[in-house]
Amino acid sequence: MINKQNLWFLTLFSLILVLSVYYITMPNDLVLKNTKEVVEKSKLKKAKVKKTNELEAMRVSLEEEREELTTTLKEQLTNKDLTADEKNNAYEQLKYLNGLKGKEEKLENKIKDNLKIDSFVKIDNSNISVVAISDKYDKVLANDIMRTIQEEYQERVFTTVKFQNGHKN
Repeated sequence: MINKQNLWFLTLFSLILVLSVYYITMPNDLVLKNTKEVVEKSKLKKAKVKKTNELEAMRVSLEEEREELTTTLKEQLTNKDLTADEKNNAYEQLKYLNGLKGKEEKLENKIKDNLKIDSFVKIDNSNISVVAISDKYDKVLANDIMRTIQEEYQERVFTTVKFQNGHKN
């Protein structure tokens, strides 16, 4: 009499045997096609990681630059030798710097939502620099990015757009 353990073993062994025979008799074209698709997907993932790393590197660099400026401004606030106007100016600059990061993230998200493009945005007074990751380099896309940014401002801002290829290896 066959017990449960032996029955399960025979069932699984039979299943493995059938799948092995199927795989061996499968046409080579199908296997090669599936392998190529896996390789292509892997390359796309690597390209996406690379462009994300480039944008993150730009963000980190900007954050470090602003952190140094913030430290300097905080030192000015605690300096007893400065006048009230100078301290007030340092405080206003700190408030401005704190608001910039939120505005930049908002613009990056708006570009991503509206145009489906990853980007890096840097605001410097009324000058806005955008680095867009895209395979398409044309004036229409640049104008769309500039319009998307200008919608957030009532006054006129000067916007520059730089494109970087999205599939660098």
